[in-house]
Formats: sequence, structure tokens, C-alpha cells
Amino acid sequence: MKAGYLQFAPQYLRPTENRDAVADHISTLDADLLVLPELFTSGYFFQSQAHLQEVAEPIPDGTTTQALREWASATGTTLVAGLAERDGEVFYNSAVLVRPDGSTETYRKVHLFYEETERFEPGNLGFPVFEASTRDGTSYMLGMMVCFDWYFPEAARSLALQGADVIAHPSNLVLPHCPDSMPVRARENHVYTITANRFGTETNETESLTFIGMSEICAPTGDILHRGPRDEVEIAIESFDPHEARSRDINRYNDTLGDRRPETYVTEQTASGPERRTTH
Repeated sequence: MKAGYLQFAPQYLRPTENRDAVADHISTLDADLLVLPELFTSGYFFQSQAHLQEVAEPIPDGTTTQALREWASATGTTLVAGLAERDGEVFYNSAVLVRPDGSTETYRKVHLFYEETERFEPGNLGFPVFEASTRDGTSYMLGMMVCFDWYFPEAARSLALQGADVIAHPSNLVLPHCPDSMPVRARENHVYTITANRFGTETNETESLTFIGMSEICAPTGDILHRGPRDEVEIAIESFDPHEARSRDINRYNDTLGDRRPETYVTEQTASGPERRTTH
């Protein structure tokens, strides 16, 4: 399959301009799967709840999902994109999967970062995995997570345990660690990962956030198949067989997931010992 990402710098509160920019970039796209950044139509650093309300849309009936359907149909490409979702009066930082036949799936970001915790509700759909197909009809399993989900190993592991071959990862990264961590997530779960980040700077009344670019495609071995620049628009596409993720043998004795011993691991239900204080 041919799969990759679009890295660009969305304009704050300019959904029409951002959709037009994406349409221009992908008009001649040759790919089976393309991942777009988190909140790609709206920008990220909302200055108020009113600004979020201004640009949030329902899924799948909103303008952006309809545009994604049109692009997927025209190019034959499965698209995964991050956008602000409105569900009644509740708002989620979501990723939507759109297949060329127009069918859609939604993931709502579980781990909210920084001021997102004041703007959005955390996801309530868990970490589902969905079937998708390449243009030649090869079926594969696709999982989604959004940006800060990378910080929690349980996110990628949950997707791998449900059979994900590829993890699509729309992002607006500001912390510097993710580009070096995603190869580890890929290797420890033996999956392909595609992180679509943005670049640029956004400012609210008191501070600025600078996004680091460096989108990347990682193989199940942990090898970085491609890493993007820090501050340039880029479409990067790599060719690979998604089914290579399914052979999780480390050697003839060991298996990445098969050797797990969950009965020995500490969970919230089994944890004991001194209470640790968490500050926000």
C-alpha cells in the first residue's frame, strides 16, 4: 500500500481556507491512506469557548466530513483527519476516518493536553480499530489516536491488541519528544504508525504555542521510513505491506504480544503502595 501524511500550517478559525488548502495539496494524490493533522480546519489554541463553538462541526453530517468524502471519492484514498466535533452542546477533539465509498468512523481523543482540558470533553469511545482497504482491494486494520495519546503507551497497545496493522496519528505537537517516541510505539507493538503534525505558531492573550512539524512514518521494526521538516508543507508517501505488522515474532521463541503476561502487571485495580500525587 501507499500511505503517508500531509503536513501544513492551518490558519486559526479559517475552516474554509484550510479546506481549500488541503484540496489543493491533494488534488493529484496517489495514495491508499493519507493522514491529516489534528484540528486541521480550525487551528489549535482556542482563545475562548466561543471560538471553539464557532468552528466545531457534527460528524458525519458536517461540512468538513462532507469535503473529506468528496476528496476520498475523487482520489480513491482513505483519509484520516482531526477536527473539532460538536455533539449537541458537547465538544470533542476527534479524528474521522473516511473511506472512498463515503463510509465514516470516529475516534474521540482520550488524553487531552493542556488547555484542551478546559475546551473539550475526553473521548468516550475507547480505542476502536476499523477495517479499511487499499485501492487494489487489500484489507487491513486501521486504528486512530490523536496527538497527546502518544504519551500513554496503553493507547497504541490497545490498538495493537485489537489487531491494528496501521495507527493513524493526527497531531498538533508542541512537546519535542514525540518524534523519538513514535518509533518505540511502533516497535513495541509491531505496527506501522503515521503521525501527521502541523507547524507554525498560535497565540492567545497570554502565551504562544509553536508546533514542531517533523511528521513521520514508522515501520513495525521501529525504523523511521520518513521524517518531515520542522516548518514546511509536505506530502510524504511510503510504500509498505500492512500485513507485515501481523508477524509479531521477535525470534523463534518470542512474540511481541504473545509473550505478554497481563496477570503479573500492575493495574489500577491491583495497584498498592504509597499514594502518588499528581499535579496539573
